[in-house]
Amino acid sequence: MQCGFACLEAGSVRSKNTTNIIMKNIMDIFISSVAYWLVGYALAHGNGSSVVGLTYWAGIGLPADKRAHWFFHCIFAATAATIISGAVCERCNYVAYIAYSAIISGVVYPLATHWVWDDEGWLTNLGYEDYSGDGPVHLLAGVCSFFGALFIGPRIGKFGFKKNHQYGKEELVGHSVPLVGIGGLILIAGFLAFNAAALGQMTKADSEDTIAQVIINTILGGSGASISMLAISKLGLIGQPTWSFAHTLNSGLSGMVSVCAAANLFPMWGSMLSGIFMAPIYLALHNLMLIWRIDDPLDTVAVHFGGGLWGLISASFFAEGGIVYGANYISGMRLVYRMIGAVAIIAWASVGSCILFGTLSICGKLRVSEEEEIKGLDIAMHNEPGYPIEGWTQLPILSSNDFEDEDLLTKQTTWKIEKL
Repeated sequence: MQCGFACLEAGSVRSKNTTNIIMKNIMDIFISSVAYWLVGYALAHGNGSSVVGLTYWAGIGLPADKRAHWFFHCIFAATAATIISGAVCERCNYVAYIAYSAIISGVVYPLATHWVWDDEGWLTNLGYEDYSGDGPVHLLAGVCSFFGALFIGPRIGKFGFKKNHQYGKEELVGHSVPLVGIGGLILIAGFLAFNAAALGQMTKADSEDTIAQVIINTILGGSGASISMLAISKLGLIGQPTWSFAHTLNSGLSGMVSVCAAANLFPMWGSMLSGIFMAPIYLALHNLMLIWRIDDPLDTVAVHFGGGLWGLISASFFAEGGIVYGANYISGMRLVYRMIGAVAIIAWASVGSCILFGTLSICGKLRVSEEEEIKGLDIAMHNEPGYPIEGWTQLPILSSNDFEDEDLLTKQTTWKIEKL
């Protein structure tokens, strides 16, 4: 999953910010792991109350049979933090990145998972059901992404700029479509394991059947959304008739998100329908963000907030025991409980995000300077360009006679300086 995010995000940004986005995706694993080890797992799965866990700080007292559980949820926490990087890319200060990566994975995400997945959690005991995280992972990360993009503001030139008393607009596009495609394919493969592993075990008698059902529903959810978007774009319903690559890929990912709440309970037709309806929802949120002039380069909000919220709704309708199987009190309350959970998660993520990103903004640590943004974060922050000119500049072929005239190193250096 992390490799897929890295490639997808790197291809979606301009070449001058490639090192920065790759480094963020790598460091997410390490920063989130430390934060989750110190406080995250304790808050999420420690013994405590219905609101918060209070044991296993820094892993102290963690039983051996919980170590696999710790690792799986640690990676979930890193995923939640990674999603946000796509919404604030190309202008986020690295100090801010370290801060939000640690706090989201160490505090904001763990508290939501305690409510949803821990036996003591108040949403668990209320009747909220969520197999692999439409609420605590995707919906939460989508809300955090929205406020991150809101507080940090759009990239220079995204929605217009003023220069020499004239207004203009710059088309900001990623530098590598193949890299985006490769990242998308890796994410699709990773998503299958992501959802399948949420079962937590694979050795019981019925584990094989459940895991197979989860994997099938995950790929069908993505299939329904991507094919639906392909038809929408080709029919010209969103502009000039084209086979849209970007929208189709993002819709496919959002369709996979949309089955997470009940991937173990959807019939095949249910997961397909969930994906089909997800495509126009994704498109509506994509356009709404543009109308609001909120710059989300990777459509993080549309994919994860949209997919997470719709996933909780679609699970209540199309999964086994859902409303389409019979509109009764039990099926209706499943929807009610999930909506209560959605409201609680949105509220908690909103408060946490506003405090986090608001504080960073007030302290002047959220966004890089205009000069650094224009120069590119690879040089301004890391001094390591993603595509160094020395790596692709071809030197002239020298003959044996050239060695007699002057030193080879001097000749090469002089040629490179003249060329540059």
